[in-house]
Amino acid sequence: MATASSTGSRQSIELATFAIGEALCGMDILQIQEINKIMQRTPVPQAPDYVLGVLNLRGKIVTIIDLAKKLGLGETDSTDNARNIIVNSFDGSAGFLVSRIGDVVEVALDKQEKPPANMRGIQGKYFSGVFKTDSLLIGMLDIDKVLHPDE
Repeated sequence: MATASSTGSRQSIELATFAIGEALCGMDILQIQEINKIMQRTPVPQAPDYVLGVLNLRGKIVTIIDLAKKLGLGETDSTDNARNIIVNSFDGSAGFLVSRIGDVVEVALDKQEKPPANMRGIQGKYFSGVFKTDSLLIGMLDIDKVLHPDE
């Protein structure tokens, strides 16, 4: 759970981790609305190739994005481990299809390092930073940059 100082600023966050190809990524657990199995999607004509379609999630239309394809890592295989991560973004909700879900990891915000130019084939522009643990390197995914339309 995120801890706070007496001023109310967060000193640590919980990262929900997930795999995109061989890369281990994470996002603040507070940005996640829910995680679910792959559901039936409706294709969107003339959408970018990384947009898999839309789904109706309890009356709300959610665009599903193949995160691996968006980040230039090929396509995400629809295995039993693949999941949709539904996030709240600047313009509503979106879903990221990922290879598998990992553990929740608590990290100190002051331990965040600058993202590398390239992390396991993914451009660094999609990350706000990286966290190193004893055995892991976790790229902190910047949801707004991933969802921003390509220039």
